[in-house]
Order: sequence, then C-alpha cells, then structure tokens
Amino acid sequence: MGPAARTAATLATAAAASVAVLAQPGHAAPQPTASQVKAQVDALYQQAEQATQQYDGATAAVTALQAQAAQLLQETARTDEAMNALRTRLGSMAAAQYRSGGLDPQLALLTSAHPDDYLQRAGDLSQAMDSQSTLMRQFQVQADTLAAQRSAAEAKLSALHAEQTRLAAAKAEIQGKLAAAQALLASLDAATLAGVDQALNPPGGAVPPPDLGSAPMSARAAVAVAFARAQLGKPYVWGATGPGSYDCSGLVQAAWAAAGVSLPRTTYDQINAGRRVSTADLAPGDLVFYYSGVSHVGMYVGGGMIIHAPHPGASVEYAPVGEMPIVGAVRPG
Repeated sequence: MGPAARTAATLATAAAASVAVLAQPGHAAPQPTASQVKAQVDALYQQAEQATQQYDGATAAVTALQAQAAQLLQETARTDEAMNALRTRLGSMAAAQYRSGGLDPQLALLTSAHPDDYLQRAGDLSQAMDSQSTLMRQFQVQADTLAAQRSAAEAKLSALHAEQTRLAAAKAEIQGKLAAAQALLASLDAATLAGVDQALNPPGGAVPPPDLGSAPMSARAAVAVAFARAQLGKPYVWGATGPGSYDCSGLVQAAWAAAGVSLPRTTYDQINAGRRVSTADLAPGDLVFYYSGVSHVGMYVGGGMIIHAPHPGASVEYAPVGEMPIVGAVRPG
C-alpha cells in the first residue's frame, strides 16, 4: 500500500472512529477544529487529484489507441481486399489450366491445330506463366502483410482494453476520495463547516488582485494568460478540459492551446513539456507544479500569483504562487 493509500485509510478509519464514539452516550468526542478538518479534506483532495491525473492520462491513451487501432483495422481491410483481387486472378488462371485438360502447356501448343503460331503462342505462354508467378509472389507478400497487420491490431486492442481498465480504476478511486471528503464535511456542525468552507474557498478568488504587476511576456504567453483569466469563476470538474469547466491540467492545456502551443494532458507530462525555470525567474505564462507526486499545476500570471483550478467544489481562481509546496516550473512555447 502506497503513502497516499495509507493516508486515505488512516483518514477513513479516524472518521469512522469519530462517528462511532459520538454515537455512544456519555462519550462525546471533541469536535475537530476547522483547520484540522481542512487539513484532512485537503489531503483527500490531493489524493483525488493524483488519481485524476492518472485518469486524464488513461483517457488520452484510450483516445490515441482507439485511433491507432481503427487505422490498423482499415489497413487490414484494404490488404484483405487486395488479396481477394489476387485470388480472383489466380483462380481464373487455374480455371483456364483446368479447361486445357491438364496437358503440359508446351505439348498442347505443339499439338494445336495451328502449329505455325507456335512461336507466338509459346511467347504468350511464357508471359502468362511469368504473370502467374508474379501474382503468387504478390499474394504471399500480401498474406505476410495481413498477418502482421492483424497481429498489430490485436496488440493495440489489448492495450486499449488495459487502458480502459486503468481508466475505470482511476475513476473509482477519485469518486472514493471525494465521497470520503464529503462524508467528513457532512459530519461537522454548521459553525465548523462554515469555517472549513471559508478556509477551502476564500472569497475573492475570481477577483483580479490589484498587484499583478506588468512583467514582460511573450506574445504567446500573453494569449495563454488572457485565456486563463477569462476562465476565472468556472467550476473545477475532474477530467474536464473546458469550455465550461476544468481540472488543473486541463485548464493550462487549454490556455496554451489558445496560444498555439500543444501541451500533454497530465501534470506529470506537462512538467517535461518546456524549459525548466526557477521560481525566482517566473514570468507570466509559466507553469508551476505542486506536491511530490506532481499532481497539481497552476499558471503564473505575475505579482506572485497563479491562476488554477483548485479542487472539487471550487472554481478557477487566483492564489499565491507559494500557497502549495512547489516541485518545479516550466516555460512552454
């Protein structure tokens, strides 16, 4: 069991134990503070986001494998069609030989009613035999090609099935983490819940802070930043790439796509999709990655701020660049 799974199990056990204690008369457990619950919910959201990146990666892989498998199946169908055409031509030649009575072709020519045409007809026979040999070689090449194409298609379909299984597992893990977070929040009294909600979703996230600064940026970065700003207030939805909702990697991918730059789908691929920069040298448009598993990303927009899609129940917002533990930053384009 990995660290994330152990953390989730610990939290789930703790939550269940708390509910059991509260249910026993005379043994009321103290209500956890808003900061304690926020820490637990943050941990669950982070684990859900790690699973979300696995989900995003599996989704992209499934899409690619479906296209590759479809192309291989089309190529296989074309090869099969070409082989059928060769079968027809070879069948016609075989039928002609059968109709000749099975005599040796040269003997049939020699005993024909017009021996004066022997040389001409012998040349025709030689050409026909050469043509048949060529067709046989072509047929064998096509047969080998068809076998290779069918093997490749089967391998792609097998890989597709494996990715679809991984996709379902990641989806189930995400739903489990989010359900655990919701159950934890549902166990709180109104005052504590309000404190947790304020801590998780501070007001003003969609309002541009007054000190973004005027750091220089490339033309493409300016487009990406403008796109990200236009998404402020749209909800976080895991696996979403817009236009109505986003997860963290989907937001920065869409922003840079608007600037003509293609980024991979997941955070753990995006961190390798640009030139590494230090946090001291961040410029608007740079991507900043968080947590040891590289499970979260935001776009730096200047003034010490990022725009990011934070977690379920929240919307695309501004946040301080150092609000979460940074593990790296890259400059796309």
